[in-house]
Amino acid sequence: MLIQLPTPGFSFELLRVLGHARAGVLHTPRGDIETPVFMPVGTQGTVKGMTVGELKAPPLDAKIILGNTYHLYLRPGLDTMAALGGLHRFSGWDRPILTDSGGFQVFSLSGINQIDDDGATFQSHIDGSRHRLTPEISMQIQGVLGSDIAMVFDQCPPGGATPEVQDRAMRRTTAWAARCLAAPRPAGQALFGIVQGGVDVARRIAHAAEIVPLGFDGYAIGGLSVGEPIPEMYRVLDAFAHTLPFDRPRYLMGVGTPADLARGVAAGVDMFDCVMPTRNARNGYLFTTDPATTGKITISNAKFRDDPSPIDASCPCETCHTHSRGYLRHLHMAGEILYSRLATLHNLTHYARHMRALRDRILAEGNPPDRPA
Repeated sequence: MLIQLPTPGFSFELLRVLGHARAGVLHTPRGDIETPVFMPVGTQGTVKGMTVGELKAPPLDAKIILGNTYHLYLRPGLDTMAALGGLHRFSGWDRPILTDSGGFQVFSLSGINQIDDDGATFQSHIDGSRHRLTPEISMQIQGVLGSDIAMVFDQCPPGGATPEVQDRAMRRTTAWAARCLAAPRPAGQALFGIVQGGVDVARRIAHAAEIVPLGFDGYAIGGLSVGEPIPEMYRVLDAFAHTLPFDRPRYLMGVGTPADLARGVAAGVDMFDCVMPTRNARNGYLFTTDPATTGKITISNAKFRDDPSPIDASCPCETCHTHSRGYLRHLHMAGEILYSRLATLHNLTHYARHMRALRDRILAEGNPPDRPA
């Protein structure tokens, strides 16, 4: 089932479904993205520690990465980004890029921002300078970055937000989504809407009923993994994710662990991002498929000092083929830069393999998709 999306050059092909889980392909002008997919996060125009060649080479073979509107707007700034040809030329990455709107970063800086119905005024975390971000400015920034998929500017409340705060965030996100859709954007840049509503499923459904008719290329679930208990996140995903439009990509923002990804895929989500594999790598936490390790090892543990085995004997990454746990522990304890590079390559490869395994199961056991009535 091939569905043309509103933005020319973009289409979404559903191949198989297994329960609510879907396997498909998001076709973009810069390349195809097999779904479900995990998208490595490149906050500052780089996936930390990785070269473009390493990201593109098998077995990692990343098809899409993220860029961060807030951080790139503040540094290096739009003049530099425009002069150097946008984020693709700037970073040397020629495959698709998704940019967030900057909203999450602004609203997470609750001590240095002021939010109103028009947008948000905030202080730079770099030098304290004051800036204004509105839906139109967010779209302007993402236009200069030249991302393939832009996100609408939304208000993302914390997990413990009151019903009143959630309702205000939903109202603003709807109004801002319409303004983003009306704002100019480069030809060939798709735009995804975002649904808020916290852990109240009824609010989620009500907000989707406002966002979906606006007619975006895809729909994201925002405002999860922001402090709510994990069982609450799973409850919302199970009840809500599959109710988003069947014929559009579904994106769960900022989630999560391998177990979270599997649960999200089962609930009907197609796209994921999170800093966890890269951040955990730098902090000494390495993912494995070995049940004896409960899925993760802490490389600083003294028991790995003389361990000659790889992080994961089943992993095809260069780190596991070349280096022992003992060597990686040494690099980590010594603060060597090489440790972060090797560990990040492994964790991202682990996530990529995890998503391919989920996709392969859907393709093998699923059925051809039938559009819901």
